[in-house]
Amino acid sequence: MLFNSIDFAIFLPIVFTLYWYLGKNNVRLQNYIVVLASYFFYGSWDWRFLLLILFSTLVDYSVGRRLGIEERPNKRKFLLWISLIVNLGMLGFFKYFNFFQDNFIAAFTFMGRDIQANSLNIILPVGISFYTFQTLSYTIDVYKKRLNPTRDLMAFTAFVSFFPQLVAGPIERASHLLPQFYKDRIFDYSKAVDGMRQILWGLFKKIVIADNAAQLANEIFNNSSDYPGSTLLLGAIFFAFQIYGDFSGYSDIAIGTARLFGIDLRQNFAFPYFSRDIAEFWRRWHISLSSWFKDYLYIPLGGSRNGKWLSIRNIFIIFLVSGFWHGANWTFIVWGGLHALFYLPIFLFKINRKNTDVVASDNIFPTFLELYQMIFTFGLTTLAWIFFRANDLNHGISYFLTIFSSSFFTLPRINYSKMLILPLIAMIIGFIFIEWIGRKDKYAIEKIGLVWKKKYRMAFYYSLFFMLFLFLGKDQEFIYFQF
Repeated sequence: MLFNSIDFAIFLPIVFTLYWYLGKNNVRLQNYIVVLASYFFYGSWDWRFLLLILFSTLVDYSVGRRLGIEERPNKRKFLLWISLIVNLGMLGFFKYFNFFQDNFIAAFTFMGRDIQANSLNIILPVGISFYTFQTLSYTIDVYKKRLNPTRDLMAFTAFVSFFPQLVAGPIERASHLLPQFYKDRIFDYSKAVDGMRQILWGLFKKIVIADNAAQLANEIFNNSSDYPGSTLLLGAIFFAFQIYGDFSGYSDIAIGTARLFGIDLRQNFAFPYFSRDIAEFWRRWHISLSSWFKDYLYIPLGGSRNGKWLSIRNIFIIFLVSGFWHGANWTFIVWGGLHALFYLPIFLFKINRKNTDVVASDNIFPTFLELYQMIFTFGLTTLAWIFFRANDLNHGISYFLTIFSSSFFTLPRINYSKMLILPLIAMIIGFIFIEWIGRKDKYAIEKIGLVWKKKYRMAFYYSLFFMLFLFLGKDQEFIYFQF
């Protein structure tokens, strides 16, 4: 069930009504409704995968309960390993089995040994990378005694399967989300209105920006051999806005939808394309995943505490694993490796924590230096996106090299009507302008228009609605569903 579909437009009001009227003043009944709605939502893709999420939930709930009473270090470590093997085992099988098999065969073929093996027709369960990390964080935190284990199975099931963020995040921590399923939740009109405003902005990002940018990005990437370097750079820029509008749009819809049910989810994007260096970009892009890897991988490896060379090793590990998390393809690993290379100089010069505030926080416009830094950082991330979007490694390398060929200095050309290209460019410029105005807030239109006269505020919202209905009907899946 897609957020941008008619099905979800029918599903959401029904669940909202049941939740607040049938479940009023009854936390346990509200949690039951959340779980049933979440399993229906997830099962609408493929009901068979409900068994996976149920199994993962029961394993980690049981492990957590046992960790709560077990004090022997060896036994506690054994329980943790049960959770790690079950969760990462399922993720590894469904997501990476064919990748490892194909590369194993290729390695032996390269050495002159011919191995025959049939690839399994494995369907990747939607959202498995997200809910696996979410439930793993619970087990690890309980193991490290940073969190008390829950005895409420229904609340824990709601935490794992909460439908707004189940499929593509944000990846929530149990310490933040789970306690919210214990507490009384009372309908808050202002919070619900704010949630609807964030849903509107998320839908605008997805339907108006991402889906239209996807048409041009797909045309250029799928026919890259037909175009000069100047056009390929344009295609990479379109993809940069496609993936940002697509993924941050999903997060906005998820966070806004959760707010309708009295649940607060953490911010997942903080205007990353206004970053002044790569370190700032990763503090603002997919925040829940970046912080997960920092807390559960980078710091346990030693972080930056054990000397320069081990710190460099840890940086490459975390970026390469982050790339591999996104998909079983060498293109994602190269994408992660490029970001490690981009990050390394600012780490070595110890300026990776330099830009922690909001750019031009006290000014309307950035300085020339800030503008240069933002453009340069956006350029680096856009070049890395080429490998993220490429069909395979050869395609990515060819695309990359063509941009840096002499054809870069020719005028861009594309087999699309100017009636699509020029309006899209205008919409992207307008989108950047609105995001810049709202860059200090949790989402761009959180406060825009609140002090305007009602007629102007409503005109702004209606213009967004008009744009949605103008481009509605494509029902394109969100990019991160495949991860």
